[in-house]
Amino acid sequence: MDAAGKREEALMRERDKLKEEINLLRKELFGSSSEKRFSEFPEQLNLFNEAEMEQDPTAAEAEELAASLSEKEAKKRKSRSTDAERFKGISVTKKYLDLPDADKFCPVCNTPLVKIGEEFVRRELVFIPAKLKAIEIYSINYTCPECGRRDLPVIKKGKDGRPHMLHGMASAGTVAWVMYQKFCNSLHYCRQEKDWKQYGVAVTRTTIANWVIRNSEEFFRPMYEYFHRKLLKREFAMADETPPQVLHEPERGAQTKSYMWLFRSGEDGGPPIILYKYSETRAGDNAVEFLHGFKGYLMCDGYSGYNKVPDAKRTACWAHIRRYLTDAIPKGKHLDYTQPSVQGMMYISQLFHLEDVIKEKCTSFDAIKKARLEKEQPIVEGFLSWLDKQTPVRGSRMDKAITYIQNRRAYLTTYLEDGRCSFSNNLSENAIRPFTVGRKNWLFCDTPNGVQASAVVYTMVEMAKANGVNVYHYLTYLLEKLPNDRMSDEELELLAPWNGDVKVEIERRAVNSNQ
Repeated sequence: MDAAGKREEALMRERDKLKEEINLLRKELFGSSSEKRFSEFPEQLNLFNEAEMEQDPTAAEAEELAASLSEKEAKKRKSRSTDAERFKGISVTKKYLDLPDADKFCPVCNTPLVKIGEEFVRRELVFIPAKLKAIEIYSINYTCPECGRRDLPVIKKGKDGRPHMLHGMASAGTVAWVMYQKFCNSLHYCRQEKDWKQYGVAVTRTTIANWVIRNSEEFFRPMYEYFHRKLLKREFAMADETPPQVLHEPERGAQTKSYMWLFRSGEDGGPPIILYKYSETRAGDNAVEFLHGFKGYLMCDGYSGYNKVPDAKRTACWAHIRRYLTDAIPKGKHLDYTQPSVQGMMYISQLFHLEDVIKEKCTSFDAIKKARLEKEQPIVEGFLSWLDKQTPVRGSRMDKAITYIQNRRAYLTTYLEDGRCSFSNNLSENAIRPFTVGRKNWLFCDTPNGVQASAVVYTMVEMAKANGVNVYHYLTYLLEKLPNDRMSDEELELLAPWNGDVKVEIERRAVNSNQ
């Protein structure tokens, strides 16, 4: 080929690459966010089997995989929730629509009407706006007159055993509400400041921020560290990270990336533990430090920094693999089964389908492991065989996908070793999503102290959510109990959101608040 021909070929490759990038950007901007695009085509498994039957005999069994699993008792379709279930947490007041006394006569013969019963008309949900009030607390003081005459004054003061203030004038419920608004509803302090003015109270955003920082550091930190110790004792963990912007970090520019890390427990059947951690960098040493002492399976994305965790056994996220292959499918070619990216997606679709079936039908982790080895392992092996045959154009989206998968090849089959292993890192991504959503509203953190406090409070919030307790009332409960560094793990356990007594107490508070 002459020089002109080579140049033309290079330009065409560059053109195709740019087209891929444009189509990908358009999809990210305007396309569906769902990765399960192949679920729209129920015939796709059959088509895959037909195309692959000759080269891979194990793939021919795909249609029968789900059916061959041991059947559980058929689950009834979940019925729609009743009004009683939807409104069980709030009080109900009956209002009767009665006739005026003058109308309680028969319009025909003028005989007095007799009540025969009542009939339901409609239900209205009434919102009662919040209100603020200031409570001034005084102690009643007493002295002994006899001792006073002997120049031995004895004075006793009324006490309630609580601190004078929670690092400010705010009560436990007020601090908890500020935290709830910021870390649950993503309402920035400046907006809360304006909201407070509507209630007639002038409280600056700086004051609000100080309430959160000081109270979280003193009273939430001990619970945070306890949760951390509990996580390190688990055998299955998951991790993810995302960058926040911190404006005033020492010796760092305002635009420099910092990172919020997410570490959580896996799908091992124990109570969920979710921890946020702030660091200035994304260095893998941060994961090493936080997971020091952890020995078990670690599910995370493709970031190589997690490889530094010495006693962790990496597992690969198949959702990330699906994501890369999905992005590699050319525009308009989702049903073109000659496309390598579509072929790869067929394997992935089968694995995700089988995961759903196995999780639904298997009642134990041993059963999950057995079903995975029997039904999913042949699919994984077929996928790896297909992977080795791929020779994508250098620099293309397919090339990036194949490179990503090959770099994680050693971890692709790890999840088959134990039924408690996660198939994807979706739980971690779901747990870190509240922070990423909040970041879109408040854009940045002002100081390292602020973002560290955010990590601790986000931990308490997500721990409450994951363990099924009311977030606001749990935050209030902790600020009333005042956990501290002098408490033993046994004492801190009594304040954990999975504790049965705590669940009952929070439920009682939630019900009473709506009476």
